[in-house]
Amino acid sequence: MALSQKTMLLISLFFLISPSLSAKENKYLSNTTFSLSFPLTTSQLSLSPNTSKPLHHASLISNSKRIPRLTSYNHKLSFKYSMAPIVSLPIGTPPQTQQMVLDTGSQLSWIQCHKKTQSKPPPPPMASFDPSLSSTFSVLPCTHPICKPRVPDFTLPTSCDQNKLCHYSYFYADGTLAEGNLVREKFTFSPSVSTPPLILGCAKDTSDSEGILGMNRGRVSFASEAKITKFSYCIPARPAQTGSNLPTGTFYLGNNPNSAGFRYVDMLTFDPSQRMPNLDPLAYTVVMLGIRIGGKKLSILPSVFRHDPSGAGQTMIDSGSEFTYFVDEAYTKVREEIVRLVGPRLKKGYVYSGVADMCFDGHDVEIGRLIGDMVFEFEKGAEIVTPKEQILADVGGGVRCVAIGQSSKLGAASNIIGNFHQQNQWVEFDLSNRRVGFGRADCSRSV
Repeated sequence: MALSQKTMLLISLFFLISPSLSAKENKYLSNTTFSLSFPLTTSQLSLSPNTSKPLHHASLISNSKRIPRLTSYNHKLSFKYSMAPIVSLPIGTPPQTQQMVLDTGSQLSWIQCHKKTQSKPPPPPMASFDPSLSSTFSVLPCTHPICKPRVPDFTLPTSCDQNKLCHYSYFYADGTLAEGNLVREKFTFSPSVSTPPLILGCAKDTSDSEGILGMNRGRVSFASEAKITKFSYCIPARPAQTGSNLPTGTFYLGNNPNSAGFRYVDMLTFDPSQRMPNLDPLAYTVVMLGIRIGGKKLSILPSVFRHDPSGAGQTMIDSGSEFTYFVDEAYTKVREEIVRLVGPRLKKGYVYSGVADMCFDGHDVEIGRLIGDMVFEFEKGAEIVTPKEQILADVGGGVRCVAIGQSSKLGAASNIIGNFHQQNQWVEFDLSNRRVGFGRADCSRSV
């Protein structure tokens, strides 16, 4: 998930696909829909969950209580953003607040699980989830249908641990690994509003407190399991200097009162029978047409942003990746234009995190003025505009980079629109209508 400098977050790799992946064919949950909004915060993550020791919880917990059906419910709260959006969610009964990276680029949701012990000083209250304190927590045995080595919901086959519990391993594109046991737990928003028990990963790792809220189209994502039909977020512009006060934004599950002004593009979906090795069939894929820099349309064929017979070239919207990544043909054109505009000012021989080499020593205002606005063009007239004042990302040490990397250096064959280029932009995922909406906004204000 996190690259060496903790910036390029959560671009998931999926190697298999079957008809069972469709969210509409989810066999585990009743057909319920709801509308909510949640607070988010942000953190410069170090997601390296080397959870080699599985969670040992030998017995299933019986829960005969009726799970309340979800109702339409709007509760607007704020989030703060620096590198990755992190939502605080109430999990379990009684609820324990957990911080989870909001990630539209991955499927499995997971949390850190630890039984809390008495210590001085006591551990942070939100650092991890204590299963022993929840009456609705249960573990999945190896006999559960999801725990089959051939079930293609995980990047590595599930396995049976020494306690006959279902053990998962989940690789992310940068090579980091999340693993632990699969469990079931509900999200409890109020005494009368909660989800049914959802399948989650329960990781046992001491280095990170944040988990992942998987929001892609996979059948075990939070969006699919909870029967979310629509969700949206508005990421505010980060301050020019690191360490400054962070602005706030908004995340909705359900209807967004601002959607009347959105411009929608079709979400591309794929026949599960298609076997394309370079395609992520569960991603939010859209049709991108081109790129403008400083008002100039770059000479990039639209086909560069569309998947080829191998699946390479798809364009996806990923809230869990900080930077944007383009395939070689598009990246080369972007870099040529940047060099033409500000080449003498480039930091020579510098490559940030092995993927981004359009970097500068300070002078962000001057360089931004010389580059101009950057615009990503999509079908049906939709655009994502990054103004010249926000064209560079502060990566520390006085260095600022154009927040675009080369996807091939990431080991991916896709165009990936990261959260840096989603700032001051409503992004709505309308799953029932298979479309993605965009709308310009000042996300630091109450929206």
